[in-house]
Amino acid sequence: MVELSLLGTVFLLAGLLLWLSADSDDDDSSGGLHQPVLVPVPVRQQRR
Repeated sequence: MVELSLLGTVFLLAGLLLWLSADSDDDDSSGGLHQPVLVPVPVRQQRR
């Protein structure tokens, strides 16, 4: 039982280290996420 707990702790710590070392999805690696870009949507002026 001790081995199972120790193995779970090792996996938990390894996963935590991988999660903390992963980069965010921004382009300039400055930390944090970029704001979404708003794209204008064309709207028809006449009804069909």
